[in-house]
Amino acid sequence: MKRTVSAPGFTTTVIAIGGGLLLAGLLGAAIGQTLLCLTLAALIAIIVLLVRVYRLAVTVENNRFIPDARYERLRMRSRRLSLQLRDLRSAAAALPDAAVLLDGEGRIRWFNHASEDLLGLRRPQDRGVPLIERLRESTLGPWLESGAREPLNDVPAPNRPALRLGMVMMPFGQHQRLMLGRDISDLMRLEQVRQDFVANVSHELRTPLTVIHGYLELLDPGEQPELAPVIAEMRVQSERMGQIVEDLLMLSRLETHQPLQEEHVAMRPLLATLRKEALALSHGRHHIELQERTETDLYGSVRELHSAFSNLVSNAVRYTPTQGRITLIWERTEDGARFTVEDTGYGIPANHLARLTERFYRVSSSRSRDTGGTGLGLSIVKHVLNRHQAQLHIESEPGQGSRFSCLFGSMRLLKPVRMDA
Repeated sequence: MKRTVSAPGFTTTVIAIGGGLLLAGLLGAAIGQTLLCLTLAALIAIIVLLVRVYRLAVTVENNRFIPDARYERLRMRSRRLSLQLRDLRSAAAALPDAAVLLDGEGRIRWFNHASEDLLGLRRPQDRGVPLIERLRESTLGPWLESGAREPLNDVPAPNRPALRLGMVMMPFGQHQRLMLGRDISDLMRLEQVRQDFVANVSHELRTPLTVIHGYLELLDPGEQPELAPVIAEMRVQSERMGQIVEDLLMLSRLETHQPLQEEHVAMRPLLATLRKEALALSHGRHHIELQERTETDLYGSVRELHSAFSNLVSNAVRYTPTQGRITLIWERTEDGARFTVEDTGYGIPANHLARLTERFYRVSSSRSRDTGGTGLGLSIVKHVLNRHQAQLHIESEPGQGSRFSCLFGSMRLLKPVRMDA
């Protein structure tokens, strides 16, 4: 009695792998991570082909007495799959990004040639060795010991300290993990050039703008009434340019990663100051309410936190129509504390929310110009919160207003200092 052999065709497998690589390339191009997606797709294809080769080998071994023609076809398929697997492994090995495959216990199962260059891994002695033991003394050691749950950016390469790496660890297969490391040295150099350019230009613009604004203040519109609108507009625009320069300088200081000047931040006087600033900016056009639901204070930089909170408050005033309501809320949460600015303003479409913290990004350019916004406020907020290990959460619907929340972890909370009478 003949036994039948059932196995997916080689052509189908190749088409599936090719389609998978094509889809990975398209997905990577859409999210700006083409190389990462292709790397993952290639590694998955390798595993699929390994399983395919193994199954074919078992099939051939268990059916040695099948007709010669069918046996020959199976043998040819197995050979072609082996060649395809070798090609894919060669492609993965040639990738410029370091790729390390770990088993469920964190031991090294496989790594490509870039891992040798960037991470200092060596074959064959490092295969089967726990990765944490191999890199414990490097700059990646603390990240690996903490579980490597979050991506790590801008760290020196263990094997070449002059290079800067971006690292990511992701689940892979069954209880396995894949660690990828990319050389971002050129990107970091470009970023440094950009930061230096912005800082230098901002410093150079500050003095002439101050001079121009000073001379405009000396001009009396009453002496030449026909020029009064022109002088008023020049004053407004010079003030706006001055504010843009100050915001750019503030961003430059935040991006230099200088040590945070931390101290006890008393929230009650800070909240009172924010409300006064909102009232002054509103000129009585809005209903402004402060809800202090906790007496908890923060540990951080008073100057930076005031700048971040003030930007949120001023945005709410600018983008809320007359007679609208603005509410400032300070409250405890399960994981820490939250400062929230709610408004009944125009609201923001969902497709804009992800880009709000980009520099100079505007939902409505005309409205921003009318209200005097610089387009840098939310970028400053994001940088300040990052320096305080906090997060910005935005909720908004067109016509329903917006809610901007600053979420602080429990490690940033302090009990208020009570002064004896």
